[in-house]
Amino acid sequence: MSWITDVVRPKIRNLLGRRETPDNLWHQCPNCQQMLFHKDLERNLKVCTHCGHHMRVGALERLEWTFDKDSYTRIELPKVPADPLRFRDQKKYTDRLKDAREKTKLEDAVVAAHGAIGGHRAVVAAMAFEFMGGSMGAAVGEGIVAAARLAVLQKAPLIVFTAAGRARMQEGAVSLMQMPRTTIATQLVKEAGLPFIVVLTDPTTGGVTASFAMLGDIHIAEPGAMIAFAGARVIEQTVREKLPEGFQRAEYLLEHGILDMVVRRTEMRETLARLIGLLTEKKAAA
Repeated sequence: MSWITDVVRPKIRNLLGRRETPDNLWHQCPNCQQMLFHKDLERNLKVCTHCGHHMRVGALERLEWTFDKDSYTRIELPKVPADPLRFRDQKKYTDRLKDAREKTKLEDAVVAAHGAIGGHRAVVAAMAFEFMGGSMGAAVGEGIVAAARLAVLQKAPLIVFTAAGRARMQEGAVSLMQMPRTTIATQLVKEAGLPFIVVLTDPTTGGVTASFAMLGDIHIAEPGAMIAFAGARVIEQTVREKLPEGFQRAEYLLEHGILDMVVRRTEMRETLARLIGLLTEKKAAA
């Protein structure tokens, strides 16, 4: 070893400082395995620039991308009992909630806000799959009900972005009761003559699919979104038949009349604004 290697180089490094390279500069697309630069991915709303795969995103990002810039206000959702059944499996339910809140910075698996979409007033509720798999418990039910009531109060359309895996098992029958509660909430919006638009994202399953997610005036889905009640394996074991490839994906459901349209995420705001304009202008003319 020379004095240049032992003395000079360390002094130069200390003088200039060692730059830390962030470990999240690149993301790999789970569909095509291409590496994507994080700024390009964010600019394209987390849609792969190579294959068009729509990656899962957070509820707060949904609000940011849906409303016009700096035009929305989040609403405070009603509080619910933290652990009505005092449930415990491997961990206490209260501990699971605490961990999920620390990780996501959310109170529960739904957020709601009111603001403008393409200049049109609207109320939006977005489910958070990142919070305990988007499972629907009392807090989610209260959130959907609160959003529906606000929509009626403001005489504005209600838009719900769904992303859910199951009922909140730690709340037992309390969780199951959110299915009729959210169904009634959507009925309040319809009785007021207001549009109810559902945007189904990946994944939308379980009790959400069996309740308010399929009661919209218009059903939109993102490309490739899985939309189902039960898993494919469970259905195949029940009916004892081989099911079609991709029968729970958005494109298959559109082809068979379950959905009204499949819309790319980058076009979602413009599509919602156009629909709100058509539906509300038609009502005003009538």
